[in-house]
Amino acid sequence: MAAVRPETATLDDAEVKRFAALAAEWWDPNGKFRPLHKLGPARLAFVRQEIVRHFPQATGGLRPFAGLTVLDIGCGGGLVSEPMARLGASVTGIDPAAENIEAARRHADGQGLTIDYRSALVEDLVAEGRTFDCVLCLEVVEHVPDVAAFIATCAKLVRPGGLMILSTINRTLKSYALAIVGAEYILRWLPVGTHQWDRFVTPDELTRHAEAAGLATSAREGLVYNPLTDAWSLSQDLDVNYMASASRPA
Repeated sequence: MAAVRPETATLDDAEVKRFAALAAEWWDPNGKFRPLHKLGPARLAFVRQEIVRHFPQATGGLRPFAGLTVLDIGCGGGLVSEPMARLGASVTGIDPAAENIEAARRHADGQGLTIDYRSALVEDLVAEGRTFDCVLCLEVVEHVPDVAAFIATCAKLVRPGGLMILSTINRTLKSYALAIVGAEYILRWLPVGTHQWDRFVTPDELTRHAEAAGLATSAREGLVYNPLTDAWSLSQDLDVNYMASASRPA
């Protein structure tokens, strides 16, 4: 396994190694990342909804995001980067685990997609002075040691007039029962230890962190699972999984 960076306020070395060890399974819809594959359509519906709402030019056609730059933080194997590229965006995907980046590149090449994948931290792009129209941070903040510091750093990558979209898990008794006990111990959707309940972030905390970083929160929606249809959908229920968007003033 390739080495990763030492732990910092925005990087947990153990978490990076946990996901790096599963790199070969990113694109197996029935493997360890099955929950993310199932979540995909609902997450992308929110992402598309918020980008179209925020950027007037992102409408219609097969490639509505053409001309927009998108950064996918913690891209893993590229489950979000690829659909963003297919919608026309110029996509950069970063992940601290080189194994994940290699898996992402391999799959994108096989699909004929051009995506700028890099084994990097958000701090690396900040140091380069990079900014993007839209910064995606999906299922990442619950894995970092200091959420406030992480969001503050990510926010620096949002250009003036740009948008950040996040998804994470609320810190409630319901989320403990469903996202940890149910998903990890009973249903075995995820490896035991994937999540730490004390790192879950409430919607109000996420909003405060975003606003402290100079962003204005614009929307929040929940993601709920229907066991009868084995599908996820957007909802007003923020008790467990939820998504939020925040913009930087022009």
